[in-house]
Amino acid sequence: MLRDSGGAQSLRSSVVLGLHLYSSQHLCWGPTCLIPRPLAPVPESRRPAAACPSSDSCPGGPGLPCSASSCDLPVLLPQGRSTVIARVKSLCSLVIQRVRDVTGIASVQRSHISHSFFCQVAKAVLTSQLKPHQDKPNFIIKTPKGTRDLSPQQMVVREKILDLVVSCFKRHGAKGLDTPAFELKDFDIAGQFDPMIPDAECLKIMCEILSGLQLGDFLIKVNDRRIMDGMFAVCGVPESKFRAVGSSIDKLDKMSWKDVRHEMVAKKGLAPEVADQIGDYVQCHGGVTLVEQMFQDPRLSQNKQALEGLEDLKLLFEYLTLFGISEKISFDLSLARGLDYYTGVIYEAILLQSPAQAGEEPLSVGSVAAGGRYDGLVGMFDPKGHSVPCVGLSIGVERIFSIVEQRMKTLGESVRTTETQVFVATPQKNFLQERLKLIAELWDAGIKAEMLYKNNPKLLTQLHYCENMGIPLVVIIGEQELKEGVIKLRSVASREEVAIKRENLVAEIQKRLSKS
Repeated sequence: MLRDSGGAQSLRSSVVLGLHLYSSQHLCWGPTCLIPRPLAPVPESRRPAAACPSSDSCPGGPGLPCSASSCDLPVLLPQGRSTVIARVKSLCSLVIQRVRDVTGIASVQRSHISHSFFCQVAKAVLTSQLKPHQDKPNFIIKTPKGTRDLSPQQMVVREKILDLVVSCFKRHGAKGLDTPAFELKDFDIAGQFDPMIPDAECLKIMCEILSGLQLGDFLIKVNDRRIMDGMFAVCGVPESKFRAVGSSIDKLDKMSWKDVRHEMVAKKGLAPEVADQIGDYVQCHGGVTLVEQMFQDPRLSQNKQALEGLEDLKLLFEYLTLFGISEKISFDLSLARGLDYYTGVIYEAILLQSPAQAGEEPLSVGSVAAGGRYDGLVGMFDPKGHSVPCVGLSIGVERIFSIVEQRMKTLGESVRTTETQVFVATPQKNFLQERLKLIAELWDAGIKAEMLYKNNPKLLTQLHYCENMGIPLVVIIGEQELKEGVIKLRSVASREEVAIKRENLVAEIQKRLSKS
């Protein structure tokens, strides 16, 4: 999502490592084939060379581009490109042959294999083919966005996370903007504003979301690229090695200083004394007090870039204090954020404790949110070179989803997969028509209701269904109720029943639901 200044040119670029879905070459994977289909005109040179090799179970038919939607098949990609290089036709044949070999049934065809099983075998085949290349950094297996199969329970959890994130963005005045980003929800502020005001709001948004998700205690690390570059300069790092050394520093959350130092000296070619000077800085972290200390540092205070960054951080902490979130923010000189387009403040949120109970294996997911200022990036994509200062944040939805899933599994929590408020039941046969009329009344009143799709369901079966699905209320209609012009309203939790006049039923249900 995006916020921009009224007259500012709202240009946005998302740098995505992995699979990119471009509007002009949007690839979609069908459930019964591996061939990509274009959703928009694709230049002749970019069209897939192979036709779908699957059987007539493919919606597009044999030899035709698939017209179906999502599939969770892995895609073999060169990192940073969108070109699919998997040999589609041979892979499909290999999958079918693998199934034939395992089952001993030579007549197995693609139409005999379920979608989910086909995907599992395809992934195994593709992984085995990649083993000789596993040490090559330019190849990855990536599951495209929107193609992971989620159960109803998982969808409920994921939607709650997304709803909380999006509602927070909208509370801060965001406009919707769809970009080719994976597993993230973004919020960006574009335009020329006074220093650190939008940056502080981004951190406030991050705090609101992480607090609302109730993942446990968290901390947001903050640094500034100008401070880091100034630190490298005063320590004697050649400018050509700033980013390489920064990538080593960024590993301090996973490696000890001893190992990081060794990497900088042995692999990055730094002199040991230079690495030691860097170590004096990057092991420092704290609040606004540390910012004040860095102003007094005899070396860092002599660097113009570092002083500019420190001035902005001091101002930032003033705003964060006014927002009431300064205790959640830590000035951390080891935070580097590897992407080159950051130009100023950078930040990254981490969880301080695992949601799992004691004795459980903690789930390592890294940072759950991050962002920073990227004042030069948008201008690179504007033909006229217009500069549009930007600052933003990304929420790692998939990482958060994994954490919530693990916590629920550990605690044995269950999730309602529907929002049904009322179940329409009957204890007698031949009451389908009355149930249909009654449920139509509830739907027309905006009440979320359902019933079993059977002519003569048993009452006990209907009541057990309500208990299993967590439906709070049941309305029961039978011969006696029909004669008396009433409906029985049953609370599933207490099992108490009351007779309500038919004409008052909707109002009584709405009254009870408003109290729950």
